[in-house]
Formats: sequence, C-alpha cells, structure tokens
Amino acid sequence: QLQFVESGGGLVQPGGSLRLSCTASGFTFDDYIIAWFRQAPGKEREGVSCISSSSGMTNYADSVNGRFTISRDNAKNTVYLQMNSLKPEDTAIYYCAAKRWGPCENYRGYNYWGQGTQVTVSS
Repeated sequence: QLQFVESGGGLVQPGGSLRLSCTASGFTFDDYIIAWFRQAPGKEREGVSCISSSSGMTNYADSVNGRFTISRDNAKNTVYLQMNSLKPEDTAIYYCAAKRWGPCENYRGYNYWGQGTQVTVSS
C-alpha cells in the first residue's frame, strides 16, 4: 500500500526557513516522479516544485523559484523541500504527490498523495 508521511511544517516568521520532508513506503520510490503542491485557504491547489525519478531534473513555480529547493534521497525514500525567505503568501497546506510517467512539470496526473503538512508564515 503506497503511503506518504509529510513532516516539517509549522509556524515561522517572514524571512524564515523550513524544510519539509516526505517519506514514502509501499512502492519502488526510485521509479516515481515526486512533486510538492500547496493549497491556501480559498485558493486552488498549485504545483510548487517537482523532481524527476532518475535524472534529478527539477522544476519550480515562478512564485518560489530562487527561494525553494527540492531534493530527493532515494536511499531513504524521502523528498525534501527546503524553503527559504518565506513570505506570508507561502502560507498553505503542503502536500507531496507521486506519478509514474510524464514530465515532472506537468502538474496534472499525480495520482498518489500524502495527507499534507501546514505551513504558516506570520509575524
């Protein structure tokens, strides 16, 4: 049974940093493309960043490019999202998700999802 456990969310002041983790089980992690999404209250879910399964190619939404860094450790079945220079508009529930095929930056088609972790950026 495919499962994700996200962690690392919390309350941080503007300009601060957080590192989110997404640890997977129940499938061959190396074969899957992993993405981070977020959903703020009253807004649609949006793709934030993704990382391919083998080449390690990454993609970032314009709103986070230069501030967020995605990485994966296949030996630990874990994907990370390092978030720096956080802004109040980054406040959202952050989800990790996986898919088997397709360009990572095509944020449709992710069909395995975690439960999410809350990130709140506020002074």
